[in-house]
Amino acid sequence: MTDLDRAHSALTDRLDTTDAIRTAFSAHPRHAYISDVIWPSVVGAPLNRADDPDGWARAVYSDDYVTTQANDGDDGPMNTPTSSSSAPQLMADMIEAAGVGPGMRVLEIGTGSAWNAAILASLVGPEGSVTSVEIDPGVAAHARSRLKATNVEVVTGTIPDGSEVFDALIATCAVQRVPREWVERVGPDARLVIPWAPYREGGPTPVAALRRTGPGTASGPLTRDASFMRDRRQRGARQRFPGTGEEATSRSTFPEGSRDLLDNDRLTRLVLTCPGLYIAVGGRPWRNGAAPVVALGESDDWAHIWPDGSVTRHGTGALTTFTEAYTMLEDAGWPGLESFTLEVDAESGVHTVRSSLGTCKHPV
Repeated sequence: MTDLDRAHSALTDRLDTTDAIRTAFSAHPRHAYISDVIWPSVVGAPLNRADDPDGWARAVYSDDYVTTQANDGDDGPMNTPTSSSSAPQLMADMIEAAGVGPGMRVLEIGTGSAWNAAILASLVGPEGSVTSVEIDPGVAAHARSRLKATNVEVVTGTIPDGSEVFDALIATCAVQRVPREWVERVGPDARLVIPWAPYREGGPTPVAALRRTGPGTASGPLTRDASFMRDRRQRGARQRFPGTGEEATSRSTFPEGSRDLLDNDRLTRLVLTCPGLYIAVGGRPWRNGAAPVVALGESDDWAHIWPDGSVTRHGTGALTTFTEAYTMLEDAGWPGLESFTLEVDAESGVHTVRSSLGTCKHPV
């Protein structure tokens, strides 16, 4: 057994999942699917396996995602991830949420490194099938080269041709508006596991475990927090970070600092209960270094929440809306993410979040 094989065995042992999913992971070492060039950081040079095999191996067998393409394959001032291998535990959770098992026909949106597709192929077995669509021709070609020994069909594009109906759909990219063709290509009551993006750019992308409920409609709980890159068809102009280049006109305080909001996984639930309010996180100079800042609002009405709970702001509306949502969630004991249900009407584009706290329609 090589060092890489031992690292893969240790990774699969760390997974909190079913025996069947762990066995499928065990059959497909991650290092067999990751490209030789990866991007460990959003800044700096890529890491080439030939130049630093130990560093490459550490990145591949971390519990985190691995960026396998940046900037759509072009150069750029930053290494913006545009294709990746998802974090292993997140992969396992999404596969379990989709209920993938022997004999099923599974549609994957976003082939990426092909590791997830290979694991799906092991789970469905010889009587099942996996069709994986990849919008980037170069990424699709890499995936096909890794999947020759499986029953996975890799389709370059956004949706397979034809009218085949699938038993489950798993998306490895986030969408603000769930495409109608995704809902229509699965059978009645079939599961669609999709990272949902409340905003067109930035922000959290919680995973929704939906079931098709009718023509163009689906509904289901939000199962866990996540951070996925956007479906390339739904990329918008980068949303302006609230308060950029503007002076604060007043100061106040908030019950929690920015780090606490992030560490306690509360920010996603605040996003879900504040439809129409843009909420972003960005690094800003703080004391002798940098720190995350939670930013709210738009150009003429914004607020920044700092690590110590201090607030700098211009206007009052954004902070008032955010504070009211925080108070409501605090009074309710911060219900878990799974208590929020996403309802999708792909025809109208209406995406509704329901919970014991009320109903919120999110604009798309």
